[in-house]
Amino acid sequence: MATKRHNSKGRVAHKVTPSNNPNYVRPKKALGQHFLTDMGVAQRIAEAMSEGGDVLEVGCGTGVLTQFLLARKDITTWGAEVDGESVEYLHRHYPDFTPRLIFGDFLNLPLSEMFPNGLKVIGNFPYNISSQIFFKVLDYKELIPEVVGMVQREVALRIASPAGNRDYGILSVLMQAWYDIEYLFTVHENVFNPPPKVKSAVVRMRRNGVKELGCNEALFVKVVKAAFSQRRKMLKTPLRAVFGDFGGAEHEFFALRAEALSVEDYIALTNWVEEHTEG
Repeated sequence: MATKRHNSKGRVAHKVTPSNNPNYVRPKKALGQHFLTDMGVAQRIAEAMSEGGDVLEVGCGTGVLTQFLLARKDITTWGAEVDGESVEYLHRHYPDFTPRLIFGDFLNLPLSEMFPNGLKVIGNFPYNISSQIFFKVLDYKELIPEVVGMVQREVALRIASPAGNRDYGILSVLMQAWYDIEYLFTVHENVFNPPPKVKSAVVRMRRNGVKELGCNEALFVKVVKAAFSQRRKMLKTPLRAVFGDFGGAEHEFFALRAEALSVEDYIALTNWVEEHTEG
């Protein structure tokens, strides 16, 4: 609400505060919102997306990134926003964008029905669901050729990390199986409202040429998750905990830890696990 203060002549003056300013959207902690305020960073993110096609921005907020996407005439920009206050703001400030702004949760959108010809995904992703966004992308990997996203720096490092690195994990293996990952640049805390407690980073993911992994893909996911469930132990321990003792057989990878294996290694291990758990 507005506060009152007395000016030098004794008259009551009204001070505009965020709560009574129609151009102010309150960042909501429950939604993981940290609104980007740096136009230069927003422009760099928008320019990182390749040319052409439908582009869906996840979490439009106050349109800081949206405005640069809309300025690009080589793409058709759509938006998904779960915050009603942000949606109202965007309707006021970007009326031409309104028909393509979806009031809803990206994680629940039926992308195949909405974008049968495919879509690219971009955004300053809400911190509390960034990993879930990437898993959703995996579910629609044949539909989504490219993703440009700003996430917590630790998540960006994890996705882009090569095998053998301490940041390498489940998300690294699963994303790298289907996408080529680029860590583009780091974004500091002071360009957000409110400032997050950690640095952020922008990553770009482009679909690689892999059509099928050459193994049971559901089992591949299960093997990777099992391997990293006890990442400080040699693979023999977590894999046997999930799949049994493999009839006493041992794989050469059993003496390694989860982060030592490449995507190709996990494919080979998946085929071995399937062979030794049949029947």
